[in-house]
Amino acid sequence: MAIDVDFTQGEVNSFAKSGGEPTYGSDGVTFTVRRSGDAPQLTSVFYIMFGRVEISLKAAPGSGIVSSFVLQSDCLDEIDWEWLGADSTEVQSNYFGKGVTASYNRGQFHEMGNNQNGFVTYVVDWTSDRIIWTIDGTVVRTLQASEAESNQYPQTPMQVKFGAWSGGDPGNAQGTIEWARGPTDYSQGPFSMSVRSLKITDYSTGHSYSYGDTSGSWQSIQAAGGQVNGNLGNAGTLTTTAVASGSTSTGTANVPAGGIGGSDSQSSGSSNLPSGWVMTSEGKIVPSGSVAIPVTTHAYANQSGDVTSESHGGEENHIGNPLSYGTFVGSVSRLRAWVPGDTQEVEPRLGHSVSF
Repeated sequence: MAIDVDFTQGEVNSFAKSGGEPTYGSDGVTFTVRRSGDAPQLTSVFYIMFGRVEISLKAAPGSGIVSSFVLQSDCLDEIDWEWLGADSTEVQSNYFGKGVTASYNRGQFHEMGNNQNGFVTYVVDWTSDRIIWTIDGTVVRTLQASEAESNQYPQTPMQVKFGAWSGGDPGNAQGTIEWARGPTDYSQGPFSMSVRSLKITDYSTGHSYSYGDTSGSWQSIQAAGGQVNGNLGNAGTLTTTAVASGSTSTGTANVPAGGIGGSDSQSSGSSNLPSGWVMTSEGKIVPSGSVAIPVTTHAYANQSGDVTSESHGGEENHIGNPLSYGTFVGSVSRLRAWVPGDTQEVEPRLGHSVSF
């Protein structure tokens, strides 16, 4: 699986929003913190099992404001990029295994040019042997699996998450506020982070991933319909121009684990795309062999028989129920979409689907 998402073209249903309302425009998708509690983010509805993720990002300014890009698994393996709004000339790389935060010696700060004035390309390239972090083609950090603490090397299926939050909020732990270089003064906002594009390559070939046991090792992961490392040949395409110096350890800094905003909430456990669904190269999830037809938003669906739509929690939706996300799927002859005060009717061609 490989996708190339251009967020300047709008939202895609392969990413779910939470914590606030991302907006879309010429800068792509923008995440804005205006007040205490704001933590807008997008999370992929799919997982990758080792892979390469490239993001074009402009970090948010502001003391205490944190822009985050996180790979995170259901058992809380984690690989991070984080930008502190108080300093536009550095970025932090980090990793965690199984949610363990007994020590905070894994993060490193990397010097760079201004990351708030324009878009910069960041890459995480992750295999069973090493993780490489790069900035605009320059390697700033390499972590070998053999160098990680015992059972702390990230090696389980990951979702992709990115967004902005206030680490300097007065309600956070003092250590987190200090790490984020807060406190946050919301009167100086709003504070916005933007992502223009995102490219993801899964180095495994399963259409879903599951845990074979409780060891948390990559060898225990089962890839339905494929194999772990089945696409590893594409790992050789990593392009770098230099290896940077100027990295410093975070030492004992209280760096929060658990993704954006320090949340350690886990997903529903749904491993990847529902059976019969595929993701286009632009990051849109559609039924196999179908093309989406935009109709409206906040709609209800009806048909002369039961219809289903896979939601993030895997619920089934029947006649008259709101579609939980994205796309109506079924053998459709005619569909009615209800909007408050209006009724629209469309007639999709055979094999097509209708998006809401």
